[in-house]
Amino acid sequence: MEGLPIFAVVLALFGLFFVMRGVYSVPQGQQYTVERFGKYVQTLKPGLHFIIPLVDRIGVRINMMEQVLDVASQAVITRDNAMVTVDGVIFYQVLDPVKAAYEVSNLENAILNLTVTNVRTVMGSMDLDELLSQRERINAQLLLVVDEATSVWGIKVTRIEIKDIQPPRDLIESMGRQMKAERDKRAEILVAEGARQSAILRAEGEKQSVILEAEARKEAAFRDAEARERSAEAEAKATAMVSVAISKGNMQAVNYFVAQKYITALQQMACAPNHKIILMPLEASNVIGALGGIGEIAKEVFGSSEESKSQTKKG
Repeated sequence: MEGLPIFAVVLALFGLFFVMRGVYSVPQGQQYTVERFGKYVQTLKPGLHFIIPLVDRIGVRINMMEQVLDVASQAVITRDNAMVTVDGVIFYQVLDPVKAAYEVSNLENAILNLTVTNVRTVMGSMDLDELLSQRERINAQLLLVVDEATSVWGIKVTRIEIKDIQPPRDLIESMGRQMKAERDKRAEILVAEGARQSAILRAEGEKQSVILEAEARKEAAFRDAEARERSAEAEAKATAMVSVAISKGNMQAVNYFVAQKYITALQQMACAPNHKIILMPLEASNVIGALGGIGEIAKEVFGSSEESKSQTKKG
């Protein structure tokens, strides 16, 4: 009877151990596969679960969150035989834990090897210039190929990014010299284009200046011609009036006409810039007499006009 309590304690401990071996808590973001005698039977999702101890066991613990793998640097030969070193990253997520656990051995290594192979294939079919300028195209091609190949493993490759493309040092120096030469060429073209535009604008300005100057000369000539025409008309009218006065026997009109020409000639001689002293072998009384004749003519003209007005009022 004394051995009974000891047996009960042992049995209780064995039962507790048996229960603890069958209870599992699956954390969020993971799933466990359950194997019974080595064969897959079910998948445990996040939460508390119980399996049959000694019969069932946890097979593979699968991380269901999106994961990142680094692609180590590797040498790639381009289509134009340029050696470059590239590296990148892979983003993937497990969608089917059963396939990810039992369709492939060492899932991460398989993804890396598959990606490295396709990186060499895709980049090796491009020239160096395409490789450096079309990184988005490379990423898209790699994603398409790798995602299709890994779909049978129950995973989804969400992104593949090429982080760095490093050409050899001598090739980088050659590219730098080429870029400098290209920039110098563009700078010379811009300078030449600027000089060309400046010459065109200068010529256009000179052309407009000549046109405006010609227009001004044309307008001035037109004004001068119009002034001469009016002056000639006034001269002709004055001459006609003098001729009418002469025909009527009025000699004072002749004296007026001669005196006017006489005074105009004296004015022109006095205003000449190369004449400092003018010797006039003339009598001043002639000029005064001529001026007196002009006054008499004015009196007759105004007097005749007043007489005609008075006669009109009387009539």
